[in-house]
Amino acid sequence: MDQKNKSGVTEFVLHSLSGSPELQLFYFTFFSLFYLSIVLGNLIIVLTVISEPVLHTPMYFLLSNLSFIDMCLSTFATPKMIIDLLMEEKTISFDGCMAQIFFLHVFAGGEMMLLVAMAYDRYVAICQPLHYAVIMSKHKCIGLVMGSWIIGILHSISQLAFTVNLPFCGPNVVDSFFCDLPLVIKLACTDTYVLQILMLSDSGLMAMISFVLLLISYTVIFVTLRRRSSAGMDKARATLTAHITVVILFFGPCIFIYGWPFSDLPVDTVLSIFYTVFTPLLNPLIYTLRNKEMISAMRKLRKRQVNF
Repeated sequence: MDQKNKSGVTEFVLHSLSGSPELQLFYFTFFSLFYLSIVLGNLIIVLTVISEPVLHTPMYFLLSNLSFIDMCLSTFATPKMIIDLLMEEKTISFDGCMAQIFFLHVFAGGEMMLLVAMAYDRYVAICQPLHYAVIMSKHKCIGLVMGSWIIGILHSISQLAFTVNLPFCGPNVVDSFFCDLPLVIKLACTDTYVLQILMLSDSGLMAMISFVLLLISYTVIFVTLRRRSSAGMDKARATLTAHITVVILFFGPCIFIYGWPFSDLPVDTVLSIFYTVFTPLLNPLIYTLRNKEMISAMRKLRKRQVNF
């Protein structure tokens, strides 16, 4: 990233969540505990799915990968935000800023595609149950996960290409606790209108189209469920409710931020905290609290650890 040598900006100043030392100490304690809960909660899901043979199914395989991405999504910026709460100067290097943009869009783009894959899994399980084992084979599941990562990486490269070659020669204060594309582009010393349109077409449309496809998929599934009334369908409804809740919590902030990326609304900071800090913790809670199989498997894992 030698472009930084061609511009006057070698580092960016990040926005503080509060100017009060007392509040900063409170935020440090709060977000430290929150981040630890995110890592432990999602790690427990991954280890439980790996260790329990009863969970070696496509649905739980995709769920464990979602938990892994959630850990990554919360890690690209949250640890630095926590450390910065104790620092007077909250700065990040040019390379560090570009790295945050890259990893944010890798993990967020990958999670979007993985949520689509999870919807596809539920569609096949409910609408084509007799062919489920054949359609959702091990190779298909691995392909869906690999495809999610590949799309996330390609999406992120396209986003980074918008930014890395821009000239930054003056303002360097990013109005957030991490570097994000809409906020960094605004600091460039050039007309970024075309780049704004390109970014809107990339991130905004990707989020909106994925969200609409998910809504259509889950609507079809619910219509199918209404025609059935077995106990198994009640379990499927509970699972779908958890899936839809996660979809809304994840896509809502993303669509607001990237669908209207250059608005100067203060709520953007709140939404950024929500989908990078709160959502990765809500996902394991939503998927486990209403899932008897997962809760039972976790208890077995805990008993084995205690006996060991």
